[in-house]
Amino acid sequence: QVQLVESGGGLVQAGGSLRLACVFSGSTFSINAMGWYRQAPGKQRELVAVITSSGSTNYLDSVKGRFTITRDTPKNTVYLQMNSLKPEDTAVYYCNTNVQRPIRGAYDYWGQGTQVTVSS
Repeated sequence: QVQLVESGGGLVQAGGSLRLACVFSGSTFSINAMGWYRQAPGKQRELVAVITSSGSTNYLDSVKGRFTITRDTPKNTVYLQMNSLKPEDTAVYYCNTNVQRPIRGAYDYWGQGTQVTVSS
């Protein structure tokens, strides 16, 4: 059974830091990329950061220089270090893993989400 288990969310004051972690397990398919999305109330889900199997990264413009995505490949774990947090970073953060299935192509798995709240 495929699972994405997220941890690390919580409440922090503006300017503080949090580290999110996501462990992906139960799949034998190769991983194309792992990433983090977020969704604030009344807004669409948006990509925050992604790291590919080759180690390339991409970030939402508003988090560049503040957030860092890393990956422990043998452990199928992805981390999001969030520094200098702002109230506008408040959202539910979702872990995503994109895998490559041999016949049916790419497929996305999602975590259950973890709440990040930044107080002003």
